[in-house]
Amino acid sequence: MSGLASPWILGAFHFSSSSSSSATSDENSRFAIRHPCPCTSPSPSYSGVVCRYKFTAANDLKFVLHDALDSAGTDTTHARAARDGFCSQIKNLSDLEREISISINKEVDLGKTALFIAAEDDSLISHSSVPLPVDAFIDRLDSLSMGYCSQYSSSLGSSPETFLECLNRYLYVNKGFRRNSARNQLEQRALYLHSVLTHRSGSASMLSLVYSEILKMLRLWGLLNFDVEVFFPHDSHSSPRGYLKQKSKEADQPHIMTSQSLLVKILRDLKDAFWPFQLDHTRSLFLRAAEAANCSDRSNNVKESAFELASVKAAQHRLERGVWTSVRFGDMRRALSACERLIILETDLNELRDYGALLYHCGFYEESLQYLKIYQDAEKSSLQEQPSSSFRDLEKNAVEKLMIRLNLIMMEEDWTRPSNVGNFLHNNSDPW
Repeated sequence: MSGLASPWILGAFHFSSSSSSSATSDENSRFAIRHPCPCTSPSPSYSGVVCRYKFTAANDLKFVLHDALDSAGTDTTHARAARDGFCSQIKNLSDLEREISISINKEVDLGKTALFIAAEDDSLISHSSVPLPVDAFIDRLDSLSMGYCSQYSSSLGSSPETFLECLNRYLYVNKGFRRNSARNQLEQRALYLHSVLTHRSGSASMLSLVYSEILKMLRLWGLLNFDVEVFFPHDSHSSPRGYLKQKSKEADQPHIMTSQSLLVKILRDLKDAFWPFQLDHTRSLFLRAAEAANCSDRSNNVKESAFELASVKAAQHRLERGVWTSVRFGDMRRALSACERLIILETDLNELRDYGALLYHCGFYEESLQYLKIYQDAEKSSLQEQPSSSFRDLEKNAVEKLMIRLNLIMMEEDWTRPSNVGNFLHNNSDPW
């Protein structure tokens, strides 16, 4: 399995300038055709993506998920196509575009990117013979903007305050969109754009995306002549709101979402929701995975009732039999897909470490060791000083213990993967 890699996976960390420019040109053409507006001038093309980690072994990195599923008998044609679509958008995410507010970005179609994320995960769990209709949901997203124009046309020539009040009323009252915390399995559909557009209930990230797409369309059509930012709430109940940029304060800066920060938030929401080790939320995802591998020192303050432990064992037994289980064991497939896409975004070295931990639990020891080594090497060469903390020390020790174990495994000439490796990835579908 160590030699498996899709053609587009092998180049996930280096995008050539020529391909990026072509992708940007194609995207701008599609955007102009889909949203014709005589006052819209061609946007500049920012080609190339900087390899943000400066990996020395970037070209040797291979992702595991799709090839493992193929080996297990699951057709990944639609999942691979959706990942290709995701990567084609990320190629347009230049250093400049990464820092641009979601309400004014032009090079990356954030709505389509979010739908490619949903399309891949839908393919992984539904085993459908047809892909998620991305274009149909793009049309549904566009119709929200057109609906606002027809319902609140008088607000387009009014003051910014009146316009924003009407937009909030349109989205949250007339259309019935509402915030959903998505903290359990029953609410996971709030993390996918196609479900949010269908059920009108979404996470803060999804509602921010919908809000910004309406603003962007109105601006492209020449109907918005003042600068608006989207206020991203960091609490558990507020909904995103627009505000006039000229009236922004320094305290508003942490609430402004850029193209990069929004994509990272969307993917980390998915990673958190589907992480296979859901116990002890006071610890990082990596420490939970390391603890499940007995590579982390368990705090004496962490206690569980006999009922909780029995529930975990019963859920794990169902998972090993290929039956969809409880929230306490997440979904290994969607956790892996979120990790792989976060690595492609190249924003945080810890994504390499977390992905390596999941690969260990799946029995891909060689690949797990490779990612952990690259993580360690990149962290040592990083110019960014990591703050010292008890959790940071625990994570560092856990990485070292896991690597020692992996090296010992690799030293065994006749080592074999656990017999239940496929059960983490195979045939655990659930409706949403």
